[in-house]
Amino acid sequence: MNSAPASRKQVLSTNYLDLSTAAGWGQQYVPDLMEKEAEVFGPRTISGFLAQVGAEEAMTADQVIWSEQGRLHLSYTGSVAANGGITQNSVASSVLTITHDIDGTAIDSAGHGVRVNDTVMVADSTNGIVKCLVTKVTSTTAHVLPYDAGASQLSASSASTFLVYGSEFGKGMSYRNDGNTAATDARGANEPRFTTFTNKPVIMKDYYEVSGSDASKVGWIEVAAEDGTSGYLWYLKAEADTRARFNDYVEMAMIESEKNDGSSVLDGATDILPGSAAGDGTVGTEGLFAAIESRGNLTSGITGVNAATDLAEFDAILAEFDKQGAIEENMLFLNRSTSLAIDDMLASMNSYGAGGTSYGVFNNDEDMALNLGFSGFRRGSYDFYKSDFRYLNDFATRGAINAAASASAIRGVVIPAGTSTVYDQALGRNLKRPFLHVRYRASQTDDRRMKTWVTGSVGAATSALDAMQMHMLTERCLIVQGANNFMLLN
Repeated sequence: MNSAPASRKQVLSTNYLDLSTAAGWGQQYVPDLMEKEAEVFGPRTISGFLAQVGAEEAMTADQVIWSEQGRLHLSYTGSVAANGGITQNSVASSVLTITHDIDGTAIDSAGHGVRVNDTVMVADSTNGIVKCLVTKVTSTTAHVLPYDAGASQLSASSASTFLVYGSEFGKGMSYRNDGNTAATDARGANEPRFTTFTNKPVIMKDYYEVSGSDASKVGWIEVAAEDGTSGYLWYLKAEADTRARFNDYVEMAMIESEKNDGSSVLDGATDILPGSAAGDGTVGTEGLFAAIESRGNLTSGITGVNAATDLAEFDAILAEFDKQGAIEENMLFLNRSTSLAIDDMLASMNSYGAGGTSYGVFNNDEDMALNLGFSGFRRGSYDFYKSDFRYLNDFATRGAINAAASASAIRGVVIPAGTSTVYDQALGRNLKRPFLHVRYRASQTDDRRMKTWVTGSVGAATSALDAMQMHMLTERCLIVQGANNFMLLN
């Protein structure tokens, strides 16, 4: 307390009551108070990406299992050895050792689908392309004799590709299992191949707490939150910011999450994550980036491709899509540098652009601002719609991570539009679903899509706690169907 008497009536710091600092109430001039909090970062949330490209569905189980169709045609990789067992016109057949299907999946105990009397193309750098007739098969090999008189026997090759393109039988000929027996082919009819995938939901939680005293205090700053909440009660902003941050975490987790592979240090860490057991795969969930890295396409895996910054490199990306589903419409979600690089690539295709502004091409005239960006383009049989991905640009999220580890940075993602047909094992039938969709836990008793509840004695009292606690919880996972049609731009 400063209450020293003065000889005359005047404003002094010594005759003001100061409850905080020595000079706090001694300020004799009232400041020009700007009450509203300045919003200097613009929109701070990054959520909304999954809402654009996917859907949400309820689930009641601990995991989601779905299957995806295999390729229709029989195409394999392996090696050629010129030491076969079937001899025709004094020429021993060559042996094709079949190790993987064309997508790189190892041939399992069920074997391959090549059968006796199939016609196949054998392609490699040593033999070129040679068309042959299959004379004998085992679970891992196919014996072949060439049609070409100039290739009486194939040369040995360690890396070959085989494609079944038809078959040839003689009059009255039945199926057979080798070159000497007329019995029915022991390998039987080909069955459709499919691949089964699984993912599990994760539980995410957060909460905000404010004491009863602080909840009743009125501040002098007018605050505004991302959800539109405003006022002079600071806890309103803090609660709204916590909720907005949690919503962002939910989306970021669906994009970035990793599922343990059974050998991580977290596998079976019951003291950290109760309910998990070693080897049961109950730690983590597979997010978008992890699904594409394991089952999709990466630009780093394509020779000469670096984030689609020129037309030749982009054509290499199209060639990868030609190998997959060849889905016509795709969406590009990009960081700033890659988006501008694609704009420059498209602009360079205009022969009039090098010497200055090109009117008409950009739908501009000399009296309006020039638009130097593109929202979409068509190349070959593909349509691409380009959009900035705020999550990759924001320096408070992936933007800073990409800058710190540029060699491992993700600069964009290509997502197919439309739906895919998959077999749902829970419902027992084929369903059409978006390639991306979120599954959340829900039943008639409890909906865990996005739960919020308030406890404490502030407002509607629920306990003796002299505070308000606002809780948030969700349980969900992301399903990436047909990841072979997705691509990460590294």
